[in-house]
Amino acid sequence: MRHARRRIVRRVARLAAVGGLLLGGTMVTRAVASEPPDASTAPRAFAQTPSGAGGDLVSRLGTGRTAGHWVDSEGRPVVAVTDERAAEAVRRAGATAKRVRHSMSELRSAASTLRSAPRVAGTAWALDYRSNEVVVRGDRTVSGSDWSRLTAVAEGIGGFVRMERTEGAFTTRLNGAEPILSTAGRCSAGFNVTDGTSDFILTAGHCGPTGSVWFDDRPGDGQVGRTVAGSFPGDDFSLVEYANGKAGDGADVVAVGDGKGVRITGAGEPAVGQRVFRSGSTSGLRDGRVTALDATVNYPEGTVTGLIETDVCAEPGDSGGPMFSEGVALGVTSGGSGDCAKGGTTFFQPLPEAMASLGVRLIVPGREGAAAGTSAPAGQAPGTRAPGASGAGAPAPVAGVDGSTLLARLTDRRNIGPGLLVVAGSLVALVATRWIREEQDRKAYRRRYSATWG
Repeated sequence: MRHARRRIVRRVARLAAVGGLLLGGTMVTRAVASEPPDASTAPRAFAQTPSGAGGDLVSRLGTGRTAGHWVDSEGRPVVAVTDERAAEAVRRAGATAKRVRHSMSELRSAASTLRSAPRVAGTAWALDYRSNEVVVRGDRTVSGSDWSRLTAVAEGIGGFVRMERTEGAFTTRLNGAEPILSTAGRCSAGFNVTDGTSDFILTAGHCGPTGSVWFDDRPGDGQVGRTVAGSFPGDDFSLVEYANGKAGDGADVVAVGDGKGVRITGAGEPAVGQRVFRSGSTSGLRDGRVTALDATVNYPEGTVTGLIETDVCAEPGDSGGPMFSEGVALGVTSGGSGDCAKGGTTFFQPLPEAMASLGVRLIVPGREGAAAGTSAPAGQAPGTRAPGASGAGAPAPVAGVDGSTLLARLTDRRNIGPGLLVVAGSLVALVATRWIREEQDRKAYRRRYSATWG
């Protein structure tokens, strides 16, 4: 009877171990095969941004008790607060509170004072929430005397204005992610939008004035459309109406190079510290972090305010190209300094503000325009492309998970860790039951041999 019970226990243990191996293998396979959280491949199905929780807290507590919000390296919201009661409210909401000295009202007042000073081309400033400062930068074109005058203005504001000199020059990136060409130069297509009747490309305002005619880079006519509205300087956005009124197939996808693309599911606002991606016709797909918001840049052509500051690189020709994260459209490329060899600072026009001003909305799955099945047949109208091809405003289809993405997922313990733990535990259990059985057989053999010998 005792031997029968042991055999049953061993058999059950082996079956449990084998079942654990199958379960763990299934968990790992599903984690690797599922959609990656990275915007460089397929985004999430909903337009979600990390700015929501922090932004709600800032709105509720007010600009006198807060000084902005950002996301940390783990993607958790952090809110800058000026008093302990506000800090407690932030912690109760599940976010991290950081005590700072200066409120958002003080930071904005400092920025307003800088804007009222004599304009100096080649300078820019932004609100750095994490350091609780207003950072003023001057490029190599700013003379010593102009920099000294601006420094005196900053010193008059207070010690929370930081002055920095930067290499390169702050310029617009005229010269997407697909190239669009006009007599003014080359830009990149941004996002496809619609007013419910016609479809448009939303791109940078400095790319060309109203009336500019745009072409793609195909041989022949290849006319994309004409600029019908825009704002620059002050803002930096414009609207290019498609020549045939429709965006074409793949209007809800932005090209990222090599025939791949990312499907856009909505628009949102970024948070400081958030990882973002930018695509452009010159430098392709690049990524980085949002470093500041509400930035002001004094380009040679004029001043633009309310921009998103990032450490993503950009080069001439990338102007107007899309910035996005997790399938959420965030902005279009305005300008910056540096290049993609040495790095630099790049500024973006926020998308929600531009769409509200122009009276348009994104073309996304299930909405009007090409994504809703009302597009013109590819090859029959300027500015359209057949599925699988890329063109201005009609980027390539979304690509699957490539080798580099697979490697990233295999090394991401958040995605496959539980499955690997189940596999490891099952292997240990299987080896242990095997070893116990062998030991029991060995002891039984010794007992039998000893009895026979005696």
